[in-house]
Formats: sequence, structure tokens, C-alpha cells
Amino acid sequence: MSKLWGGRFTKETNKLVELYTASIDFDQLLAKEDVQGSLAHVKMLGECGVLTTAEADQIEAGLKTVLEKIEKGEVEFLVEHEDIHMNIEKLLTDEIGPVAGKLHTGRSRNDQVATDMHLYLRAKTKEIIHLLVQVQTALVEQAANNIDTILPGYTHLQRAQPVSFAHHLLAYFWMFERDKDRLQDSLKRINWSPLGAGALAGTTFPIDRERVAELLKFDTVYPNSLDAVSDRDFIVEFLSIASLIITHISRLSEELVLWSSQEFQFIELDDSFCTGSSIMPQKKNPDVPELLRGKTGRIFGDLIGLLTVLKGLPLAYNKDLQEDKEGMFDAVATLDGALKLLSPMLATMTVKTENMRQAVTQDYSNATDIADYLATKGLPFRQAHEVIGKIVFYAIQKGQYLLDLSLEEFKQFHELFEADVFNVLQPENVMAARKSYGGTSPEQIKQQLALAKSKL
Repeated sequence: MSKLWGGRFTKETNKLVELYTASIDFDQLLAKEDVQGSLAHVKMLGECGVLTTAEADQIEAGLKTVLEKIEKGEVEFLVEHEDIHMNIEKLLTDEIGPVAGKLHTGRSRNDQVATDMHLYLRAKTKEIIHLLVQVQTALVEQAANNIDTILPGYTHLQRAQPVSFAHHLLAYFWMFERDKDRLQDSLKRINWSPLGAGALAGTTFPIDRERVAELLKFDTVYPNSLDAVSDRDFIVEFLSIASLIITHISRLSEELVLWSSQEFQFIELDDSFCTGSSIMPQKKNPDVPELLRGKTGRIFGDLIGLLTVLKGLPLAYNKDLQEDKEGMFDAVATLDGALKLLSPMLATMTVKTENMRQAVTQDYSNATDIADYLATKGLPFRQAHEVIGKIVFYAIQKGQYLLDLSLEEFKQFHELFEADVFNVLQPENVMAARKSYGGTSPEQIKQQLALAKSKL
């Protein structure tokens, strides 16, 4: 039989089975990690005396040649060799002959593929952390330029209270900071070595799993061989974190879409991040944030897909686990693309400060401050709340805003009103008055910015 495992079989594999069960179309993305793991494994086999020094050196040289050819694009991966492991072993055999068959001593494809994914996800997690830092940097830079820019703050998508635009942007900074922390923490579980666990029960060869872990810069080895080959928790954890990251990206993208609309006109996205219409020449569509928002479903699907695969699996390895990779690759690629677009899009957007300022003068978002004003003069807040509610209703009936009313009109509702109420109602003062820690006053934002910069 042509298969590396074909000794027990009397018939060739059905071609449909071969095509359906092969994973080389997608797991070839693990080529670098597969060779990396094999180099550590063969070095350990040589050091332990399982292979002679000459055999280990020959295999090591052959693996490096194979990797060089892969990186140069000189290799064609074949479906008949099923997966990346057997494709590379075949390439190695072609390169150095039968001694290549000794590379697989003391290991199985089960612990081999698990090792590949740990190595792959470790590298990609670190890359995504770096990309998150770039997004955070863009948010901090825009925030630093807009400390005094006043934006209507919303609850229920209704005008609530004036806030600094910097304060609003920094809310997303802290979302991404938590995402970074989660990714960093997940590395503790990604950085476990399954290599040497064999198919499920370990091996009879005198291998040194700790040495392999050291060579691959893993923190520790799985203490249970069954768990080592069947564990995909680290991928589920990554996909869970990725789902949160793309959710935060989606929320920010939704705001960018709203703010850039004709109805809001709070920002303008750079032309390089927008597209036009094939029929309406006036259109400038925020396609990038729309698509970032839309990509959320892909990563949610990747997470649910893997959870569904895992929920009914007995120990240890099952072919179902072949379904663990495509979702992981998809989530990594989706996040990578999203974060690489988000940071320059944020950095280049134009903030329309005057439009934001005008917006907060044409609403009742300063109402809470005159309730506070009456409370500081001794009126219980609940009574003050009722008084201001009546004033707002009165102003609405007149088609006016609070700053349009006269002092006499205010006094109709309570005698505690004085001329200083108009100072309290100014949007800048409304914003500046919120000096509690984490508030939207400029002095608090400057402290927050300093803290944010320290996180970078």
C-alpha cells in the first residue's frame, strides 16, 4: 500500500473517502509549526540515544531543506498524503531516503497535530496582541486631540449627557485592554506541550518530553497523555476571546457608521476607507466599518462550531477533531484583517467638533445638572428631579431648549433659581463638572490618558 499506514489494509482507499477526509487543503497553514516541532523532536531523540547522532543530524538537515523549499513555494502538497504531517514526511523521505521514517519514533500524528496548533496559536495570539496595541494607540492619539471636544452622550440611543469625545473613545481603549489581558492570560494554557504523549497512552521509547518543551519554549508539558491529545480548550478559549474582540470592534464600527451619516455628521472617514455607489454618484459609503460589523457572525460561528464538535467526544483522539482547525484559521484571519484596517481608519478620521458642539446645544442633556444645581441649594434630589422634568416639558411645548429660557421662567418653577443657572447649563461646564474618578471632565480625562499610555 502507498499509504504510510497501509500495512494492515488490503484495498486502496476510496477516492471519495480520500478527498473527504484529507485536511491538507487547510492544515498546510501549519507547515512551519510542523517542521518546528519535528526539529525539536528529532533533536531530543538524538540526545536520548533513541536515534544515533548521525541519523538525527541527517533528519534535521533534511527537515531544514524541506522547510526552505516550502517557504520558497517550491512544494506541492498532495491530497493522497492526507495531511500536513504525512506530506512533510513524504517530502523528507524524498530528500533523505528511508531514514526519514525514524522521525516518527516515539510520537503519533495525534500529539504532533496538537503541538502544531499550540505553536501556531501561540504565535498568532502574540500577533493579535500587537495589533490591538496599534488600535489602542490610534484611539489614544485621537483622544489626546479631542479632550475638549463635546459629544452628546447617549443611553437607549437617546441624548443623555454631554461627554468628551476623548472619554467616549477611551471607553473602547479599555475594552481592548481587557481583550489584551485575556489573550495574555490565555498564553499560560496555550503554552503547554503535548508532544511525546503518543496516540493516547505515551510511548515505550525513553524520550524526554521536558527537553522537547524546553526546545519549543513551552512552559510545561501535559501531565496526562489522554488529555494532551484530546484537549482543545485552548482553541475554544481563543475563539471566546476572539468573539469578544470582534464584538468590541463591531460596537465601535456601529458608532462610526452612525457618526458618519448625514443625520449625525460627527465624523468623516477618510476616502481611502470608504466606497461609492454604482448608481448614486453622491454616495460615500462606510463599507469598512459595516463589514467589520458583519464579520462578527463568522467568529461567533467558529466558536459555536468547535464547541459543538467537542461536546460529545469520548477520550481520546477522534477524527471529529479535524474540524478544530478551519474555525481557528478563520478567526485568526478575520481578526488580523479587522484590526489591521481599524487602526489606520481611526487614525485618519476627521472629527467635526463644531457639529458635535452644536448638537449638545439642541437637546436637553444638561437637565441633570440643574437638578444637581437645586440639590446643592438644599432641595432633595427627588424633588429637584420633578421640578426639572416640568421645566423640560415646558420648554418642549414652547419649542425651546433650556438655555433659551429666561430667569423669570425658571423662577416660575422654583425660587431657588438664580442667574448662575445659565453658567451651569453651558455644555462645557456640564462636562467639566463631572470630576469624579473615571468621569468625563478634562482633568479626569488627562489622568485617564496618562494611565492608558502607561498600558501601551
